[in-house]
Amino acid sequence: MSVVAQRPGTISGIGVLDKASVLLDLVEKGPMSLSELVARSGFPRPTVHRIARGMESLGLFTRDVRGRFVLGPRLGSMAVEVQSDQLIKAAPPILTDLHALTGLDARLFRRRGAVQICVGTSAEAAERREGEGLPVGTARSAKAGPVAQALLAWEEPEELYEGLRNARFTAMQLSLVRHRGWAYGPDVMVPQAVSIAVPVRAMGKRVVAALSLTGHYPRMPAAPSRLLLGAMVDAAGELGDLLVETASVSRARAR
Repeated sequence: MSVVAQRPGTISGIGVLDKASVLLDLVEKGPMSLSELVARSGFPRPTVHRIARGMESLGLFTRDVRGRFVLGPRLGSMAVEVQSDQLIKAAPPILTDLHALTGLDARLFRRRGAVQICVGTSAEAAERREGEGLPVGTARSAKAGPVAQALLAWEEPEELYEGLRNARFTAMQLSLVRHRGWAYGPDVMVPQAVSIAVPVRAMGKRVVAALSLTGHYPRMPAAPSRLLLGAMVDAAGELGDLLVETASVSRARAR
């Protein structure tokens, strides 16, 4: 038996927007067919069809392989921007703790088109003498290095295609990064250094940043150990959990 969603009272005072909000709440919980949206919203089928198709044309909804409505790329992009700002605020203590645990420089990067930007760093790395550190705001090409691979590997096919143009890594290498969950190799941001990079995800899904540990031999191991990778994955998960908490608080305040 289908469960009809409890219709909210007037929210915006504009009927079509309030109905769109109900459909958005339903699709946010998981993929929904047109029939499921009708049953769970309680709205007439023509109304649901018209609004859902309109939201699809605006990029607010899209379809999965089974033709069900799912959240669209436009919503994802807006969420990434808001969450990334929160990410930058939350990052410093987590990066500092990661450095204290591993002895390696911890940094956070975001991707902007063809460049990768350092948006956070551990206190130890930030206090380096000029010329040895990597200040927040430093930008380099996103066409080489483990950080670039971690930022690109989980993108949609169109982004992958553009990101791979003139890149110093291949689609096969990105496939390997997706399979094992991390990238490792020479760091293009720090000469003669080696880095490990893992993705940071928004709401457990879209990659919004890359977390890296960087060091020179012999501080950096020849291959990442399970303990090192475990510490990085835990830190990336902690950052992702903070984004979820922030998003939940924001939704509660909005309502």
